[in-house]
Amino acid sequence: MRDVQTEIEEEVKANAVVLFMKGTPQFPQCGFSARTVQILEYLGLEFKSINVLEDAEIRQGIKEFSNWPTIPQLYINGEFIGGADIVHEMFQANELQELLQSHGLGTKLAS
Repeated sequence: MRDVQTEIEEEVKANAVVLFMKGTPQFPQCGFSARTVQILEYLGLEFKSINVLEDAEIRQGIKEFSNWPTIPQLYINGEFIGGADIVHEMFQANELQELLQSHGLGTKLAS
């Protein structure tokens, strides 16, 4: 039997930056996912994306995993950061860049 929570946990632990999103970075399927991808790409950050539209169990499972009702969801070094609004606010306040640097994940904008 499939253990979706374990699958999600393994992805989050195995990748420094993971974005659970609707669609792909090349073809986002919602505006919130698109906006989050834009921020990560603007920062020049390498990240793993997981298209929740391809797997209904992952789509529901990630909401339970984080206890967060919406997608996209961003994880950095195993820590849930938030959804599109939180990522955008953190980016605007330079908090996302500082968080990435504190985790040793440089961005092209690092000074």
